[in-house]
Amino acid sequence: MKITDITLDRVRLPLDPPLRAAWDPRPRTAFDATIVRVHTDDGRVGTGSGDTMDGFDAFRDVFVGEDALAIARHVRALETCAVHGGHYWPLEAALWDLAGKAAGLPVATLFGGTYDRVPAYASFCVPRASSERVDVAAQVADEGFRAAKIRIDPNRIDEGVATVAAVRGALGDEFTIMVDLNQSWRTAGDVAPATDLAATRRLARRLADLDVFWVEEPLPYPDTDGFRTLRADNPGLRIAAGEMQHSVPEILRWIDEDVLDVYQMDVVLSVGMSRARTLAELAMLRHRSFTPHSWTNGIGLLANLHVAAGVGGGPWFEVPYDPPDWTPARRDFPLATPVTVGPDGCLAVPDAPGLGVELDEDAVARWRVG
Repeated sequence: MKITDITLDRVRLPLDPPLRAAWDPRPRTAFDATIVRVHTDDGRVGTGSGDTMDGFDAFRDVFVGEDALAIARHVRALETCAVHGGHYWPLEAALWDLAGKAAGLPVATLFGGTYDRVPAYASFCVPRASSERVDVAAQVADEGFRAAKIRIDPNRIDEGVATVAAVRGALGDEFTIMVDLNQSWRTAGDVAPATDLAATRRLARRLADLDVFWVEEPLPYPDTDGFRTLRADNPGLRIAAGEMQHSVPEILRWIDEDVLDVYQMDVVLSVGMSRARTLAELAMLRHRSFTPHSWTNGIGLLANLHVAAGVGGGPWFEVPYDPPDWTPARRDFPLATPVTVGPDGCLAVPDAPGLGVELDEDAVARWRVG
């Protein structure tokens, strides 16, 4: 099964002001998704998405003409493309989609088939007043979610802690709360310094008192000593990171040196599906967790779901959801059917061969850019 072509569709859905503020401190008018399609000589098409794929045209000939199922070869080739280009892991997702279709199996089965559904947590993103955040948290709890993640603005720490306390008070001890500090990496043009370790230690103690399940991305990635300090300060408070860490050797070092409790490599943004599988299994052998980041679109969400369910990741899986602004319909606008969580609070792995992606071609055509 030879690759005959790789096509990219960039689609753009306009964002409302609250979402623009959540996604980027600079003005934004739209959220882009790049859909990758790998075409083969037997007529099969594999689909992936997640990262932007900017600059990929220069590397298309590295893959066209090769065996579509030689995925280990393609992973090594993608790692070399990163030297002069971007991180093109959505292509690997499309190749695994093809492999699943060729085998007649879901990709999660190819990755181990540990679970067919995983408990989901609602990952909030929109800045909200405390009372409004409580209302949204109560809504998602009524819909079946048993956990949610709240972002804290480093410039509004007291307000953020008060919001976490309000949600804890409203939903009780049985509802699991995570907190994201967003300090480990920066989007293009954001040169604001990260919160320093001393301030982060004080904040972590306050969050530990509120029985927060984990604190995510609390420090810049290079500060491994700081990560270990936060863990030592707060027994029982888990430290999570790695969603955008592109260095496999660095993550291996973290695992070997027991830096984190929760590893969060996004399979379409960080290290790809194959490498994430290996790293996740190594982390879990050391009794640490793999719970991938999944903030792209429904296709990237599914790629992360298949890897997490395949290897037995958990105990939670991230589902970007913050109604009424960020919903499955908006997040998954290129899909024929948005990815949704069941009333049991779990996300089911599609049983269709591959990733289970079905595109809404009319929506793709409507929102295509260029």
